[in-house]
Amino acid sequence: MRIRILWSAGQVTATLSATPTTEALRAELPISSTAGTWGEEVYFRTPVSAPREDGARQVVEPGTVAFWTDGESLALPYGPTPTSHEGECRLASPCNVLGALDGDAQVLRTVRPGDPIWVERA
Repeated sequence: MRIRILWSAGQVTATLSATPTTEALRAELPISSTAGTWGEEVYFRTPVSAPREDGARQVVEPGTVAFWTDGESLALPYGPTPTSHEGECRLASPCNVLGALDGDAQVLRTVRPGDPIWVERA
């Protein structure tokens, strides 16, 4: 499945794998939310509630689309966070890995805390 994530200064698409969390997200699309940032990560709440899946990870590659089960949020890291070691992308806790952004994840640098976020099928 492909999704498009839009905010006032830009947009990005992502390709998601078939996982139970992805299916739960798909059922809720389109969604609107408000962006938060944590170091070089954008996150935003969703109406999805999902348990932690097998394979959940805390350290991921830049551009990973992850679901933070503790906060019912999508997490989009593009660089180090406050808990990272040596430049890694370390999420707040293990997250369900849903897929990856298409293209350069650095476009997320234009997201500001409080920006309205819109997520739809691409």
